[in-house]
Amino acid sequence: MAAPYDLAETDPVSVLLAWLQKHPRVAAALGAPGRVSGIAEAPWPHLRVTHGPSGDMRTLTWATEPEVTLEVYGDPGGWPGQAELRRIILVCAAAATELVYAPHAPDQPVISGVRPSGTLIWSPLVDGQPRWLLGLLVTLHP
Repeated sequence: MAAPYDLAETDPVSVLLAWLQKHPRVAAALGAPGRVSGIAEAPWPHLRVTHGPSGDMRTLTWATEPEVTLEVYGDPGGWPGQAELRRIILVCAAAATELVYAPHAPDQPVISGVRPSGTLIWSPLVDGQPRWLLGLLVTLHP
């Protein structure tokens, strides 16, 4: 069984970020490669992968389930529209679930599950920039 200190070395965001950055369906949905990162930045549309506000850390040793948040941003001018951005975030979420079946890299945590944590949320920024949010619970262990 892994120790709590081993768990401190597992970062679901970096693992999912790397996976989604190289996923061909994510690049196609976003319109080009290079549109996935940890910050909201052009070119648009853009996928941001970041730590989420919830999850289950259980005993800090095995099969924890932290939340990772996916945010898909459109252009500040309002394109693509709400429906297209929704489609993009769902493609990205589906691609994230495929990580469970990927070969395990020895220096990475073991990902045994990726599932939505709740509701898909339409949440434009205060300046009107379009954005969808979706949390994913990532079951992993060192």
